[in-house]
Amino acid sequence: MTRLSSCIALLLLPSLAQAASLDGTSLSLAWGLPFAGILLSIALFPIFAPGFWHHHFGKITALWTALFLLPFAVSFGAGTMAALVVHALLAEFIPFVVLLFALYTVSGGILVWGSLHGSPALNTGLLALGTLLASIMGTTGAAMLLIRPLIKANDNRPHNVHVLVFFIFLVANIGGGLTPLGDPPLFLGFLNGVDFFWTLQRMALPVALLVAVLLAGFYALDSYFYRKEGVLPHDRTPDAAVKLYGLRNVPLLLAIIAAVLLSGFWQPGIRFDIMGTPLALQNLLRDLLLLAIAAISLWITPRQVRAGNEFNWAPMLEVGKLFAGIFITIAPVIAILQAGQHGQLAPLVQLVTGSDGAPRNGMYFWMTGLLSAFLDNAPTYLVFFNLASGDAVQLMGAQAQTLLAVSMGAVFMGALSYIGNAPNFMVKAIAEQRGIVMPGFFGYLLWSGCILLPLFLLLGWLLF
Repeated sequence: MTRLSSCIALLLLPSLAQAASLDGTSLSLAWGLPFAGILLSIALFPIFAPGFWHHHFGKITALWTALFLLPFAVSFGAGTMAALVVHALLAEFIPFVVLLFALYTVSGGILVWGSLHGSPALNTGLLALGTLLASIMGTTGAAMLLIRPLIKANDNRPHNVHVLVFFIFLVANIGGGLTPLGDPPLFLGFLNGVDFFWTLQRMALPVALLVAVLLAGFYALDSYFYRKEGVLPHDRTPDAAVKLYGLRNVPLLLAIIAAVLLSGFWQPGIRFDIMGTPLALQNLLRDLLLLAIAAISLWITPRQVRAGNEFNWAPMLEVGKLFAGIFITIAPVIAILQAGQHGQLAPLVQLVTGSDGAPRNGMYFWMTGLLSAFLDNAPTYLVFFNLASGDAVQLMGAQAQTLLAVSMGAVFMGALSYIGNAPNFMVKAIAEQRGIVMPGFFGYLLWSGCILLPLFLLLGWLLF
């Protein structure tokens, strides 16, 4: 038997069919330490050692992943370890990264060029447009499309930090709450069976309420600073007509939406079992279509357009390296949560569960949200999704309010800190490259705490 055929036979061994499933009742919390280590590294290294993190984040993530996989292989066997990795990559990581890759690539091929002048009306309009686009092209795509035109529009104003802060609130976070395309946590829910239009229907009211209040508050604040500034000095950006380049990428954005919807509606019932992980034909086709769409975008978009957007692959490489480790090391944490009262996270289960066994939706909202703010909202969503039951049918039905609480907490409170959602830091970095002195980590917390926390308290009181 050749080496290739031996590998194929190994993939199909019946003994590995259930290897990706872990018994959470027998797992110690110590297995979750590498997962916590990755998230704490994401939170702390950019603050205390940004240069070291920038050059070595991939190695740090790989180290934490190895500190999980090697002891796991010794304790449970190489076959179980291999099946766990295959499950993490095929079921979670690859679909997640492929969608982000397609959205990032296509949105990076659309360039807004020209001179805008940052009046309160214009700034509010750009924030509203970005908020709407965020649920269509993703928070990353919308933020990268509009951040540079917004900075250029306000480059002659001495008070412009608040514009970027509200941009992070609305475009990089809350605006992505309407569809699974908008924010990574919701796409993970979609991958786990949450209906595309359930998200749109149930998240519409809370998103609309927050957006309306924040846009009105921003307009009032921006108008105050605009009046205070008086006659502005000459705009540093030369006047030029506003033009859109790369419009041929717009149909490709619609094609991305169609590919995602296809995987939700077309259910041929064909599955391929790979080491205990079922790979559905519709999901495989979706990911291939998304890769093809990204390739077409790269082919048809002139280099000058991407150069105008300062397009590069660094953000995607960072997301890819970090989330590969996250999705692998989170497996035992999810298994322990799924064990419920019989696992070592029973106190956490009790905290979000009433004495009658019913979920305490307000606690789901706040615990998902606060952890999303200081860790990362995508894996946090996954943890509480599984804690609630992990069954999408049940969560969309009898436990719909619980799923709503988890979704709202992950999407909305990712805006509370720079590390809550990937676009937050990307916006900060681009603004600082353009000479804007952005608030530090704790300065941004002060902004978000004063503005967002009261709104979240009110929203939680109204809905839960």
